[in-house]
Amino acid sequence: MENLNIIPAPASVEYTDGSFFCKGLPLIAGDACFKMEMAVFREQMKTVFPQKDTGVYITLKQLLNKKKRQENYTLIIAPRGVTIEAPDGAGAYHGLQVMRQLLMTMDSDGIPCAVIEDYPQFQWRGLMLDCSRSFFTVEFIEKLIDAISMHHINKFHWHLTDDQGWRLPVKKYPLLTEIGSRRFDTRRRDAYYGGFYQISEIKEIVAQAAIRHVEVIPEINLPGHTSAVLAAYPGLGCTGGPYRVEDRFGVFDDVLCAGNDGLWDLASAIFDVTEELFPSKYVHIGGDEVSFKRWAECPKCRERMKEWNVKETSGLQARITARLVAMLAERGKTAIAWDEVIDNEKEAKKFHEGLVIMSWRGRAGGNNAVKMGRPVIMTPNSDGCYFDYKQKDSPEEPGQPFPQLFSQLYALNPVSTGMTKKEAAFVLGAQGNLWTEYVSASKFAEYMIFPRVCALAEAVWTPEANKNFEDFKKRLRPHTSRLEDMDILYCRY
Repeated sequence: MENLNIIPAPASVEYTDGSFFCKGLPLIAGDACFKMEMAVFREQMKTVFPQKDTGVYITLKQLLNKKKRQENYTLIIAPRGVTIEAPDGAGAYHGLQVMRQLLMTMDSDGIPCAVIEDYPQFQWRGLMLDCSRSFFTVEFIEKLIDAISMHHINKFHWHLTDDQGWRLPVKKYPLLTEIGSRRFDTRRRDAYYGGFYQISEIKEIVAQAAIRHVEVIPEINLPGHTSAVLAAYPGLGCTGGPYRVEDRFGVFDDVLCAGNDGLWDLASAIFDVTEELFPSKYVHIGGDEVSFKRWAECPKCRERMKEWNVKETSGLQARITARLVAMLAERGKTAIAWDEVIDNEKEAKKFHEGLVIMSWRGRAGGNNAVKMGRPVIMTPNSDGCYFDYKQKDSPEEPGQPFPQLFSQLYALNPVSTGMTKKEAAFVLGAQGNLWTEYVSASKFAEYMIFPRVCALAEAVWTPEANKNFEDFKKRLRPHTSRLEDMDILYCRY
């Protein structure tokens, strides 16, 4: 990749004679099935080329060979024009994003001619943004989705609820947003802070992402990290309160009462909303850091343990998870949960087979899940996937005090050493997570995400044999000028 500074690096590049040059935005034409992708590309390139160049074309062609991989594309750069061949819209979009990168940094010598054959190594290439701890605008979220799509990131995990704020409107439970969306925050001059997304705004974000081939996956935390729920509906807790939307950060004892049937009514109403607003087949149900203290003390929870014939309070979470998984399956959805939900291995084996495990406490949870035959998304906080951690081991660097080296993230392989071929087949991919307890503004969020997401993109897209950290750093230098043109703040390495 000496001349074409593309991130993530493609599967193969064969250089040919000559170079491609245009004075403005090339004309774009192609098969009708790629109409949406062509329209998005024109819009993305308006700031780069305000005028059209009528002399050259970018042409999109659909390949009907059914043996071609999904998201595959072939990019043919020739002196008189560019051709992108792809079997589907996602592949065509990825090819256009490569041209977007190349046109953004094209100099007077033009772009070297080449034939690029490319396809992803993993189907799940994600980024999570926590909008509960810090509330981000629609404009920023759309800007972020557009930027990550340029790097072939195809999953946007939208963390919408937690102890510090509820962001999803649920018509049957209006107090979730009336009360649960705002917290008293001493860091903001003793003022209330928060907000929630209107249904129209959620639909706008989902639609904007869809035309960029980014799938939006909502996360609704159940049954823990629910202080905002309990502040709105205290009857759903074990003690009845009083509760508040938390302005502290951490793990709290008060969670939804496992012995209260109101839990199922709440979950049903929430899942109806996610079914309406999010076309994705996935819904993340959280399940992390659930305190069992209240359950151990609660008469209703002890009765539930007898009813379900479980001996430990951890068994309550396992059974709650199983029911939530089943409720989503009835709606045609697949549940994702953090790796704590399989800590009780005996109960975990009874889960709905479709449950996807997101492994965050290192790799152990994911390694155990594939042995159970469960699909896994790797996002270990031990391998650079936690974007709220410091990017450099320096007292001047912002972030949680657990430095994660850039090279460590680049070296990420979602398939753990020692996995069998059968187990490895359950690994869907990986993602980076930006928790925002201490990330209070969108520019701050950009700094924590970029260029880490560039390294993550290459880790999950590029063939392992093509990965070279030193080469990546060379390509990153010109790539940062693209980020600057997109008004993205990034950490300098």
